[in-house]
Amino acid sequence: MDLTPLYRSFRRAERNLVSPHQLLAILIYAYMNQIYSSRRIEEVCLRDIHFMYLLEGRPAPDHTTIARFRRDHFAPCAKEILSQMAKFLASVGVISFENLFVDGTKIEAVAGKYTFVWKKGVAKNRTKLMEKLYAFLAGVEKEFGIHLRRGSEIRLHHLKRLRRRLKRIQREQNIIFVYGRGKRKTVLQRTMETLDSYISRLKDYTKKLHICGDRNSFSKTDYEATFMRMKEDAMKNGQLKPAYNLQYGVEASFIVWAGVYPNPTDTQTLIPFLEDFHAHIGKRSRKLIADAGYESEENYLYLREKGQASYIKPNNYEVSKKRKWKQDIGRRENMNYLVAEDVYQCAEGRRLVVTRTRRTKSASGYVSEKTIYTCTDCNGCERKKQCIHGNHSKIPMEERTKRLEVAKVFQRERAKNLARIKSTEGIVLRMNRSIQAEGVFAQIKGAFGFRRFLTRGRANVLGETILLALAHNVFKLHQKIQSETLERHLVPLREAA
Repeated sequence: MDLTPLYRSFRRAERNLVSPHQLLAILIYAYMNQIYSSRRIEEVCLRDIHFMYLLEGRPAPDHTTIARFRRDHFAPCAKEILSQMAKFLASVGVISFENLFVDGTKIEAVAGKYTFVWKKGVAKNRTKLMEKLYAFLAGVEKEFGIHLRRGSEIRLHHLKRLRRRLKRIQREQNIIFVYGRGKRKTVLQRTMETLDSYISRLKDYTKKLHICGDRNSFSKTDYEATFMRMKEDAMKNGQLKPAYNLQYGVEASFIVWAGVYPNPTDTQTLIPFLEDFHAHIGKRSRKLIADAGYESEENYLYLREKGQASYIKPNNYEVSKKRKWKQDIGRRENMNYLVAEDVYQCAEGRRLVVTRTRRTKSASGYVSEKTIYTCTDCNGCERKKQCIHGNHSKIPMEERTKRLEVAKVFQRERAKNLARIKSTEGIVLRMNRSIQAEGVFAQIKGAFGFRRFLTRGRANVLGETILLALAHNVFKLHQKIQSETLERHLVPLREAA
C-alpha cells in the first residue's frame, strides 16, 4: 500500500523515532486484539512480543505519540488508506465490486449523557428573548430618546450599536457605575446591565443554532455528536444518547467503504455514502443490497440513474404477508385499480377518482408528487368503519369520505425492486446481506467489543471507524486464507431436500 499521504503529515524528526507504517501496523494489530486505549497500546508495546516484532527494534512509542498519530496523522488520510486496501483486495480477486451490502449502526460518542442541547428548545428561548427585546428597545427609546434603525428582526449588531450609544451617554454625563451592597444603581447602569445580559444570551442562542445546523440536537462536550435512540438502553426508558451513525459497505465479508453521519436514520445516508465511495474507489457496484431503512423514492431514482440495481427490502415487506394486512379492505393494495380510467375501486364497488395532486419535500430537499384519490360517494356504506382508518379525526364517521394518497413514482420503483428481491438471485443476496453486513457489526461490536468511540469530532470518529474496518479486513483475510475460501464471494443458498 502506498502510504505517501501518511508520510507527508510527518516531519523528518518524527519519522526517525517510529515510522508511520509501523505505527499504523501497531494500531491495526491493537484493534484486532480489542486494545483501543493509547495508554494500553503503549503498555503492550513495552511488554508484548508481538508488538515488539512490529516495532522492528525501534523504541516503543508513548501514549501521546499514539494518540497524536491516530488523531492528527491517520484521520485526515483514513479514507485514502481504506480505498487502497479495497483496491488491493480487488486486485487479488478477493472482491469484485459486483455486490455492495450496505448497513449501519449507532455507536455512542465519548460525550456526557446529559450534555444535550435541543434545537427546538433553543429556538423557543430565542423567540421569547426577541419579544423581550422589542419591549426593551421601546423602553430605551422612551427613557433616553435613542431610536435604532433596524429591519424586521433585531440582530446582534443592533444591540452592540445601542450599547456604544449608551456608553457615550455615560461618558458625557460622567456617570459612575456602582457595585456592592447598599449602593443604588442609576437607570443607565441597570439598562446597560440588562442589555449586556441580552447580548450574551443572543450570542449563546445564535451559536447553538449554528452548531445544530440541520440536526435536532448536539452535545456540549462533542459538538458533532447527535442524540439518538440506542439499542443499549440501561434505564429502559428510551433515553437518548450522544452517538454517530456508522455506515459500512461490505462485499465478500470485507469492509470496502465506511462513513460516519450525524442523522439517526439511514434513509438520507445512502446517496452521500455511495457518492463518497465512487469518488475514492472510482467504481460503482452493479447491485446494491440494503434493508428497509434505506427505502425512499429519492434513493430508488438515484440508483436507477447510476445504473445500479436495487435490492432494498420494502418497509411493508414483512407486515404485508400477514392475514390482517391482506384482509384490510381500506388498503390501496387490496383495492381494484382500473388502469385505463386511473380509478381505484373499493370492496363495495365504489370509485375513488383523482381530485388533486400535492408535492412534499423531504429533509434532504427532494420533492415528490402524491396523487389524491377521493371516493365519489361514501354515504350509506355499511363497511365504512372497516375502510376508513384513523380514530383521531374530529369529523364524525358519518361525514367522512375515503381518501388515498399515492406516490406513483415511488410505487412503480418499489414494484420493480420487489420483483428483484423475490427472484432466486434476490433471495440469495438478501440472505448474504444478513450474513455479511450484519456479521461485520457482530464482529466489531461483539467479538471486538467496541461499543464507544474514544475520540471527539466527526473526522476523528471516522478515523476510528476506518481503523476498525482495516482490523476487520486483516482478520477476515487471515481467516479466509486458513479456510481456503478466498474465491467465495457469496454464501450459497441451501435448498431443503
